[in-house]
Amino acid sequence: MAKKAISKGVIKDIIIVAVAVLVIWIGLQVAFGTQNPFYVVASGSMIPVLQVYDIIVIQGHEPFEEVQVGDIIVFDRPSDHNRVIVHRVQSILEEDPKTIRTQGDANPSWIRGTDYPITEEEYIGKVAYIIPQVGYITQILKPPVNYIIIAIVIGVMVIKQITNKKKKSEDIISKETLEELSNIGKIKEDSEYSENTGKLESIKENSDTVENSDTVEKSDQKTNKENN
Repeated sequence: MAKKAISKGVIKDIIIVAVAVLVIWIGLQVAFGTQNPFYVVASGSMIPVLQVYDIIVIQGHEPFEEVQVGDIIVFDRPSDHNRVIVHRVQSILEEDPKTIRTQGDANPSWIRGTDYPITEEEYIGKVAYIIPQVGYITQILKPPVNYIIIAIVIGVMVIKQITNKKKKSEDIISKETLEELSNIGKIKEDSEYSENTGKLESIKENSDTVENSDTVEKSDQKTNKENN
């Protein structure tokens, strides 16, 4: 029974955490206008502005039509769309449809199929914020470390549930013990009251007996006088 209660408690905590993370993630997607607002810099093509393991925050609400030369943008590699690139806009090749070319700050030149031709189809968003070196966390959390951390978190939840269960049981026992002690006190008081009441009634009966015997004696004396 206790195991079932603990399991339900752990599952409840996990669901709450999962829902909270999901709500926060959806909120960030809506706020920044992109499915993934965060990217970790994986190469040194944008050094010194962007270092490896920097996290960049993308603003997807920035329209592609307003992108200008000098902006740092994030886009799918035009040759195959299987890699995300972050480079600086070098030039605007065409206005209709708008086509641009980029280049990494640390690269000696642009690369065809990577830096151009970039259209609105490849465009993801403009870099809005840079969070230095936080991307190291993603490296630390790679398997098996992430699984160990998850196991520790679940273990803490289980211990928390067991501790709370034990505390509740102790509180219930303490409450029952106090009630029993309270009842013992009442029983003792009732016993003393009954005993005292019995003593009072006994004294009263003895007093009545004495009074009655006095009355009899007085009556006998009166009768003797009358006879004389």
